[in-house]
Amino acid sequence: MSKKRRPLSAEEKKRKKRSALTTWLLVLVMLIGMGIMAYPTVSDWWNSFHASRAIASYSNAVENIDKEKLDEMIQAAHEYNDRLVKKSNPYSMTDEELAEYNSLLDLSGTGIIGYITIKSIGVYIPIYHGVEESVLQIAIGHIEWTSLPVGGESTHAVVSGHRGLPSAKLFTDLDQMREGDTFTITVLNQMITYEVDQIRIVEPGDISELAIVPGKDYCTLVTCTPYGINTHRLLIRGMRVANEAGELVVPAEAFRIPNYITIPAIGVPLLFLTLIILLFVSGRSRPKIKKADLYRMIEEVTEQTSTSNKRAAGNRPETKPKDKPVKEPEAKPEDEPVKEPETKPEDKPVDEPEAKPEDEPVKEPEANPEEKPVDEPESNPEPEEKPEISAEEPNHSAPEDAPAGGEEK
Repeated sequence: MSKKRRPLSAEEKKRKKRSALTTWLLVLVMLIGMGIMAYPTVSDWWNSFHASRAIASYSNAVENIDKEKLDEMIQAAHEYNDRLVKKSNPYSMTDEELAEYNSLLDLSGTGIIGYITIKSIGVYIPIYHGVEESVLQIAIGHIEWTSLPVGGESTHAVVSGHRGLPSAKLFTDLDQMREGDTFTITVLNQMITYEVDQIRIVEPGDISELAIVPGKDYCTLVTCTPYGINTHRLLIRGMRVANEAGELVVPAEAFRIPNYITIPAIGVPLLFLTLIILLFVSGRSRPKIKKADLYRMIEEVTEQTSTSNKRAAGNRPETKPKDKPVKEPEAKPEDEPVKEPETKPEDKPVDEPEAKPEDEPVKEPEANPEEKPVDEPESNPEPEEKPEISAEEPNHSAPEDAPAGGEEK
């Protein structure tokens, strides 16, 4: 049979609302904290995912264009680089030159020139025209007044990227590159490999290391340094080398996220989602009667404990005398050994003279010689002379008869 639920009092309802509100506040705080902690990882994964999709779409567009069209685009880029070498001031560009620059190598109309791959630090990012902040927040930008990254003699392409962004990895690990490392730049259907031959740290306004060197084919990677301070620029220069054997330009596949990013990014949200569901279900599945009974049980327990404490307090005086007698016998044995010397038989023989009063009660004071040991020698000779005195005693008794004799006289 189902028990009737006791209606909740106003105070109990308030407590219930407060507990529910506290639970949801804790859940919200946990979610906010986890969101803050997981933001860099999740954001980097999201950015890498989109970068991978951008590269994949770019590669698909390259595949769908005729080879002749691709060759024309590459040739136009080489001609642009040749004109750039002949300019007296290559660091400044007119609006016409800037418009021409933005139109070159723009296959998909999104501004992507190509993409860079650095295997040693796990970089796989698209390269866009220009270095506007909107570009550098999600990808790598090509500096417009430098050579386009299609290679050739007397060219020096420069690409730049941020490091330390919470939303994307980009060039964060660029400082881990060393001389001899290689990276590749893929533009349309050609891939160019560069080997690091120089690493420099310069002031932001120092661009001397980015100048074109006649007869050389260079590509420099630029980022800010030190990490988080960004007062200088780190320049990683690569010199063009032959492509590695067996390395071909293939359409890009989806970017594979490392397990150390995938597991926390998926597992942690699922864990907290499970906790939220458990909290919600446990709160809903709890019958109301249990809470009411719980309060009632708490009141009953408190009443029982108070009554038992009162009873215990009332019985305490009766138990006190029971403990005292137990302690008294323990103290008595300690005094009895002290009184034993009083009952020693060694002193009792001194009282033996008390038995003599039976024969001569008058002579009780003679038992006192123990108090006066000096008189003992005088008492010793007396018993020896007493026989003589006793012999003369009749003479002393004669005076008693003397009156009779006197009367006779």
